Formats: sequence, structure tokens, C-alpha cells
Amino acid sequence: SYWKQSSKQYKSLVIGLLSFTLFNSSDAFLLLSIKSKGFSDTYMIGIYIFYNLVYAVLALPVGIVADKFGLARTLIVGLVVFALVYVSMGFAMVSWQYIVLFGFYALYAAASEGISKALISNIAEKDKTATAIGFYTSFASIFTMLASSLAGLIWFTLGMKTMFIISGTGVLLVAIYMAIVQYN
Repeated sequence: SYWKQSSKQYKSLVIGLLSFTLFNSSDAFLLLSIKSKGFSDTYMIGIYIFYNLVYAVLALPVGIVADKFGLARTLIVGLVVFALVYVSMGFAMVSWQYIVLFGFYALYAAASEGISKALISNIAEKDKTATAIGFYTSFASIFTMLASSLAGLIWFTLGMKTMFIISGTGVLLVAIYMAIVQYN
């Protein structure tokens, strides 16, 4: 029932965010790409720790930049970074490439995770903010499960590189949609 009473701006934002979610599979696929290239479990875990550390370091400064630059613009930049990382991930071969890609992946996460909820908070009616975020989060969870299932199917049938290229290209299209709709 919330969808029916929500604003056009909220609906446009959530359509974009959920479309993104359909292309954003589990981070496990990023880690599986490392394993598929023959790197050790230790290296894979180290890369994921590196990603989390960089994300933690970038989250506050990116949030400050988003407050000045604009939440929607920051989110769009984050989506473009995601798209570039995913397409590049299909071609990564050596350890330094994974380090760079996971560093940029952390930048994407810092520019999107909290920002998307802040956008929803700014758009939703003040007495419906929790409902608006809850509505989005509920569907995002379902879409994430679908995205990971589809990614696994594509990986299995068409290969890792194709899965990353499809995801990256899809997210680039979502970024274009978000730029056209402009949530500022």
C-alpha cells in the first residue's frame, strides 16, 4: 500500500535502485573471480579485508563530499564506478589489478550504501521515512537474491567474463537512467 501513496520522485528513485540491485550480485562472485585465477585463499581473504578497510576509510569523506556535491550525483558516480569495476573484473588477471579494482569497489560502496538511504529519507514524507526505507530494503533483499541466482546461472552457462560484463553494462544503464531522472 505504501507504493500507491508514495511520490513520483520516490517511485523513480526506487525503480532505479531496484534495477541496480538486479545487476548487483553477491560479493562472493568477486571473490570467486580471484579464486578462478588461481590465487590462494589467503590472498582472497586479504583482498576482502583490504576492501573493507578502504570502504571504512572512505565512507565519511565520501559522505561529506555527497553533502556538498549532491546525494544523487554522488550515487550516480558510485554506480559508474561499480560498472567500470565489474566490466574490468572480467578481464583482471594479475594481483595488482585486483587490488586496484577492490579499492575502487570500496569507493563505489562508500558512494552508494548510505547515500541511497539518505536520498530516500530526503524524498519520503517525514512521518513515513522508516516505511519508505523498509519498503525499499524489503524489495532490495528479494532482488539481491534474484541477482545472485541470475549471476550464478550466467557464470555457469556463459562464463565469468560475460557475467561481469552484463552486470557492469546493466549498472551503467541504471546510472544513465538515474542521471536522466535527477533526484536533486
